[in-house]
Amino acid sequence: MTDARALAAEYLKQQRLLGGDSVILSDGRTVGPSDRDNTPPPAPERAVTVPSDGPTVRPSDALPPAGIRFDPPSADLFAADPIQRAADLQDVATLIAACRKCKLCEARTNTVPGEGPATARLVVIGEGPGRTEDETGRPFVGRAGELLTKILEAIKLPRDHVFICNVVKCRPPENRLPQYDEIAACLPFLYRQIELVKPTVILAMGGTAAQSLLNTKQSLGALRNHVHRFRGIPVVVTYHPAALLRNPNWKRPTWDDVRIAARLLDN
Repeated sequence: MTDARALAAEYLKQQRLLGGDSVILSDGRTVGPSDRDNTPPPAPERAVTVPSDGPTVRPSDALPPAGIRFDPPSADLFAADPIQRAADLQDVATLIAACRKCKLCEARTNTVPGEGPATARLVVIGEGPGRTEDETGRPFVGRAGELLTKILEAIKLPRDHVFICNVVKCRPPENRLPQYDEIAACLPFLYRQIELVKPTVILAMGGTAAQSLLNTKQSLGALRNHVHRFRGIPVVVTYHPAALLRNPNWKRPTWDDVRIAARLLDN
């Protein structure tokens, strides 16, 4: 086979067999998933319901399917960016304390960089500091923080074994949702913290945390029940503890999500 177009078409067909995307050739032909045979896909695995009041489980207790994968650009080894040059979590916290990249700095009492060991296997990410967090400089220390501590204890993880932080490091006024420019200003700090900790699993709590970390506009409901990836690290999405205080009906699905994170930690 010497014709270049024939070689290209054969290559694209091989990519299709490996699961690649469709490609439209200049003559209008499509090579990819659209030209697969009409063999129906295998039936999805049926869930099995436990007769008691326990949760619905899958055969062999399989993990949820794969979700979004997000790989932001890796750091340039020769970059002059001080965030990328931060050698440890304390260096990042020092940079956060001096940050004035967005208007949230104007009304803050304290920055809230996060807390926990640099060797933590689990990183928990929330939305942003509240009033108590702003006063103390610590994440998740109000009522929602007390609930998070209980959730972690339920999977036998002491709070001081987990690195806990937020997407934005200063309190939004009246606890409103962080705005796009505020999130954009803080994300480099979060990325560097994750790079330094190198966790086994990330637990994103709440829509803002999940959407910001995974760079998506999908709803929290659509992101749950999947194992996503951030630079190769499994990410589990669940409700924010503050939402559970408003709606106790979400406690059971949150428990299911947290157990998925615990199983990933055990793998």
